[in-house]
Amino acid sequence: MLSLLNVHRDVAARHGRFHILKGISFDAEPGEVTALLGPNGAGKTTTLSIAQGIDKATSGTVQLLGVDPYRAGADLRSQVGVMLQGGGLPMAVTGQRLLLHLQRLYEQPADVEDLMERLQIHDFKDRQIRRLSGGQRQRLGLAAALVGRPRVVFLDEPSAGLDPISRSIVFDLIEELKAAGVCIILTTHLLEDAQRLADQVVLIRDGRVENSGTVEQLTATDFRPPFVFKLSAPLTDRQRADFPQHLTLVDEMGASRPNTWRVSGIETPADLHALTSWWVQHDLMPCDFGMSGKSLEDVFWELTAHDEA
Repeated sequence: MLSLLNVHRDVAARHGRFHILKGISFDAEPGEVTALLGPNGAGKTTTLSIAQGIDKATSGTVQLLGVDPYRAGADLRSQVGVMLQGGGLPMAVTGQRLLLHLQRLYEQPADVEDLMERLQIHDFKDRQIRRLSGGQRQRLGLAAALVGRPRVVFLDEPSAGLDPISRSIVFDLIEELKAAGVCIILTTHLLEDAQRLADQVVLIRDGRVENSGTVEQLTATDFRPPFVFKLSAPLTDRQRADFPQHLTLVDEMGASRPNTWRVSGIETPADLHALTSWWVQHDLMPCDFGMSGKSLEDVFWELTAHDEA
C-alpha cells in the first residue's frame, strides 16, 4: 500500500546542495504496522512528508495506494488518515464539533459516537481543544484520523502522554485496524510501544535505511545479552569514573526507569567479578539485577552509537 524506492530529497544550501534523504527504500503492507525509528534529524519527518504527498522527492519512486501521493487528488486523500503529535488540531472548537465536521467530508464515514466511546472522548467532547490535556488531544487526534475509515493511517506518537488505561485502549484499536487490513505507519520514541505493535521496523539514520525487518529479526543475536541492574539512588561522578574500564555502563531508560543501568562486555566470570567488586568498593546494593535479552531499544542504542562515536 505504501512503497518508497530509492527516494532522495535535496535542498539548496549555502555551499551547494544538502542531502536530507539518500536513497530511502521500504514497503508498508496492509494489515501490518510498520514502525519508522531513528534519532532526531535522521530523516523520518521528511520521509513521512514525502510518503503523505506533502513534500516532493528530488528523485526516486513513491507509491501510496498505487499512485504518486504528491500528484494525487481528493480521491487518495479520502483514503488516508494522518494523526499528528502535538499539533494540527484547531484550538478554538470542541472535540465533538471537530469530529462531526470531519464526518461530513466523507461519503462513508465512521460513526463519531462509536469513536468517542471507544477512545473515551465523551468526558471532554464539549471542551475546546485548547483546554484539553496532551493525552486527551492525542485521543482526539487519533479519532480525527479514523473518521474517514482510511485504508492507510499515519500515526505520530499515538501513545504519547497517555495513562496506562488510555494507552491500552489505543493499542487495542490499532490491533483492530490491523485485523481489518489497514496499513499503519507508526513513528514513536517509545521503543516499548514499537516492540509491542510493529510487524516491520525500519531504522533510519543520516537519511538512509540502516536496517529493517521484523522485531524478531532485528533483536536476534549470537552475542551474550547485556547485564542490567537497578540501584536505589543515582550514581555519583566518582562511582561512574571508577567503573571497570573494560566494561561499558549505559543509562538504561533515563527518567522512565530511573537508576537502571545496562552493562555490556560481561563474557566471563572474571568480568562479573569486576562488576560485583565495584559494587562492594562503593557500597552499592542493587534492588534488582540480571541478564536482559536484546530488545528493540538495544538495537536503537547500537544505531545511535555511530553518531556518538
